[in-house]
Amino acid sequence: MKQIIILALLVVFTMSCKEKKETPEGPTQMEEVMAIHDEVMPKMGKLGKMVGELKSKVDTTEAGQQYQAAMKDLQDANKAMMDWMMNFGNRFDSDEILEGKALTEQKQVWLNEEEEKVKALREQINQSLEKAEALLKQQ
Repeated sequence: MKQIIILALLVVFTMSCKEKKETPEGPTQMEEVMAIHDEVMPKMGKLGKMVGELKSKVDTTEAGQQYQAAMKDLQDANKAMMDWMMNFGNRFDSDEILEGKALTEQKQVWLNEEEEKVKALREQINQSLEKAEALLKQQ
């Protein structure tokens, strides 16, 4: 399972880093989805680091439980990102993602779904990081 996740990460990351082809009207829906991915992907390292910082502060006190909750939010956001990337990679091939290959009607429905999911994911990641940062600044 871990190998599949790593493979999915590599595929999606490689695809998202390739040069984008914008149409004269602006970015395509696929490019917009990948841009959101590219916006939040760099935050994953910070997210992991903050989990480590919070973990050392977790205990049975009320404050310790706040650190536990913030750590769980970060871990949930990380899992959500990994799940989204794997699902996205299973739904679309590299030509559809990178080359603008036309999507079937079903895949267009999926892209609409994935756009909503990645927007929610961005919000989840940003909120969990903000909460953890605020909690750590209170120390």
